[in-house]
Amino acid sequence: MSKITKIEAIEVLDSRGNPTIGVKVKLESNVSAIALVPSGASTGEKEAVELRDDDKKRYQGKGVLKAVKNVNTEISKALCGMPAEDQRSIDLAMIELDGTHNKAKLGANAILAVSMACARAAAQEHQLPLYRYLGGANACLLPVPCMNIINGGRHADNNVDFQEFMIAPHNANSFKEAIRMGIETFHTLKGILKGKGYSTAVGDEGGFAPQLKTNEEAMELIMTAIDKAGYKPGDDISICLDPAASEMWDDDGYLMFKSDKSRRSPEEMIQLWQEWAGKYPIVLLEDGLAENDWKGWASLTSILGGNIELVGDDIFCTNSAILQKGIDAGVANSVLIKLNQIGTVSETLDTIKLAQKNNYFYFISHRSGETEDSTIADLTVATAAGHIKTGSGCRSERIAKYNRFLWIEHELGNQAVFAGKKAFKNQG
Repeated sequence: MSKITKIEAIEVLDSRGNPTIGVKVKLESNVSAIALVPSGASTGEKEAVELRDDDKKRYQGKGVLKAVKNVNTEISKALCGMPAEDQRSIDLAMIELDGTHNKAKLGANAILAVSMACARAAAQEHQLPLYRYLGGANACLLPVPCMNIINGGRHADNNVDFQEFMIAPHNANSFKEAIRMGIETFHTLKGILKGKGYSTAVGDEGGFAPQLKTNEEAMELIMTAIDKAGYKPGDDISICLDPAASEMWDDDGYLMFKSDKSRRSPEEMIQLWQEWAGKYPIVLLEDGLAENDWKGWASLTSILGGNIELVGDDIFCTNSAILQKGIDAGVANSVLIKLNQIGTVSETLDTIKLAQKNNYFYFISHRSGETEDSTIADLTVATAAGHIKTGSGCRSERIAKYNRFLWIEHELGNQAVFAGKKAFKNQG
């Protein structure tokens, strides 16, 4: 049980060119590990709070020197001398040191960076890959890559209201084959957009961000791309959606804030998703309604929960207490998992365990402001999540996760299992 001897943090950059925090943890055995934390644009109200400097003279107020200082002083002093493998005690010590309900004092970005770096250092100390260290000997399930190929909402400067249109290449024998199917469809879509005279510039997560006639045109373009790439929609590649409906919530209804400025009631939004689910091969709908529309969520779950995976992101915020409330209320049937929504590795694993216990699925996710850190790839395999969203078929901070899966699959050899369509609730 090698003890922590040094913790140091610096200010680094995320995929948007905004500051974030990087932490290096060193053990008495001279093993060391680095972790970098992401940042979200579309965030839930109940997420753990990332600490920013608000100094307009640096990075337009987005600097994280306060978080860096907290790691290099208070957190380092509290954790040095602790065994790196005692993850829960490390995380609890930081939670208690912070003393707030949302990690606002030290910063969830500071706490998470240390938590992740400690897990990585402990894995190296045990000479294990992170997925095996966190998941044990049976960690062997490779996920379906849910690739965000059209961006809208807060993630793109176009007129599409809904945030993420994803493809799920599930009819494959391996992750390597699935990612090839997804990439081929992504590039085919690019050709289709070019042919229509649409922009092929990309949004924050690497998906194309064209100006479209309607939100539904994105679905039609994707269906065409799947077919033209040589695959069958629904059989080979299905569709996942993240409308990020909280961003549209306005005065107890939903405002199409980027397209035609029309309004929909919660009942009309549910009707829209019913219509789309009947028309297109949708296997997953994330945040189809807003985080404060609990009544609407219950209705949506009653109507569509038996057919597709309904994932709660903003409504749950990777928080086990809120997830329990959702379970009790019959809301959703799956939870999105984002490490920086809750702020520690231990609490993230607790939320996953609660989902497993209650037959809820869990969908591992990146953030729109990402880094080259690939921890979520190992976390996905460690927890047998079966599906992940980590961006499109371009941008190196997204590809870093896909490449990590390719290495994991290679390392596992004939032990590797690809999740396929069973990765999605109600699809197995």
